[in-house]
Amino acid sequence: MKRLNSRRGFLRGAAGVTGATIWGGNTLDAMMQHTNTASKPSELKITDLRVATLARAPMTCPVIRIDTNQGIYGLGEVRDGASKTYALILKSRILGENPCNVDKIFRKIKQFGFDARQGGGVCAVEMALWDLAGKAYNVPVYQMLGGKFRDKIRCYADTTESDDPKIYGERLKKRKEQGFTWLKMDLGVDLVKDVPGALTYPDGEQLTMGSRKEHMLTGIEITHKGAELMAEFMSVVREQVGWNVPLSADHFGHIGVHSCIRLANALEKYNPAWLEDMIPWQRTEQLKEIKSHIGVPLLTGEDIYLKEHFIELAKNHAVDILHPDLATSGGILETKKIGDAIQEYGVPMAMHFAGSPVSCMANVHCAAATENFLVLENHSVDVPWWSDLVDGVEKPIVNKGYITVPDKPGLGVTLNDEVMKQHLLEPGYFEPTTQWDKENQRINDRLFS
Repeated sequence: MKRLNSRRGFLRGAAGVTGATIWGGNTLDAMMQHTNTASKPSELKITDLRVATLARAPMTCPVIRIDTNQGIYGLGEVRDGASKTYALILKSRILGENPCNVDKIFRKIKQFGFDARQGGGVCAVEMALWDLAGKAYNVPVYQMLGGKFRDKIRCYADTTESDDPKIYGERLKKRKEQGFTWLKMDLGVDLVKDVPGALTYPDGEQLTMGSRKEHMLTGIEITHKGAELMAEFMSVVREQVGWNVPLSADHFGHIGVHSCIRLANALEKYNPAWLEDMIPWQRTEQLKEIKSHIGVPLLTGEDIYLKEHFIELAKNHAVDILHPDLATSGGILETKKIGDAIQEYGVPMAMHFAGSPVSCMANVHCAAATENFLVLENHSVDVPWWSDLVDGVEKPIVNKGYITVPDKPGLGVTLNDEVMKQHLLEPGYFEPTTQWDKENQRINDRLFS
């Protein structure tokens, strides 16, 4: 009877027990027939990596699927606007691995990522591994990260800009009426480029964010007049949306350090929640210089790969808020590590995101599990079919400015194949990729002799 009681205890702890408690001399095999196991995690092996690339979601979004020998699969996503090749080159390096060994595989492949969109392949694989591990163990990803701090994730939405501040203000006000409790606007020097005395710049220099030069190397400087005109633009928007809602600003143009200081000081009276990426994130000392001369929060981080650079910025108090894009920063676990590390220096974490619902859910699980999370970006609120790309979660996904954290295994979503196929960038929907099976056999990846 003692052995029987121990079996009954096991049954109570097993996931998804079906039927009544087993009485009598049943064997362990018989008992397992009454137990619903998601898979046999210790025997899982990766067998394939395939891709389907979405268009206009609103960006180009390569979605990957990692298949296994047990029929379960994991979904991930290469960062918006990046190449599916970043993920495909990793296929030969993960075939045969147990996907539940997420950290081991990440350490094996992270050398193939880099800043900005070049980190997209590593991060896509990492997302898909967590999705697989959650399905294998029948738990949501946030639970494997240590549990959640919140049930809903606050969002801010990208908003179509206008040269008319009243029109722009009305659009942002509508976001607030939709339920968004955090707003962001673009505020670039192109607004004043035709006003005499507002800017100085070398003839022919590109004023928009499309410039290939770092901000400090362009020779573009904003005058006091130009800074005040841009501040007046923000003032109209601020009056439209009210003073109680956080209002962030981005895309100022490739202007120098002193122009950043001049502009920030002009904007201060309108209490912006943050000024984003005023200069490249790599310039720690120059960010510190800007920060020391202004009374407005600075933010950067969407193009940083791996936690070390975030920690350096936080340790040096170079910015006030850090802003990783999970599809660049290293994936789900690395981004949680970033949040936990910078919290030690009193720095909160906002999150940049501009992809499909697959990457969105990866962000949601990470945000739920990270204490110092502030707010998550979303660029797809105006894409009518965006929420329909996946099933299994509350619709619309962004509902009154928040996303509900899913409790289903893994990332908590499955693809709606019909809708996905309607919005592909190119022919082919998770087609075989055997040409990538042996890519790593032709090279030596080792970083040391």
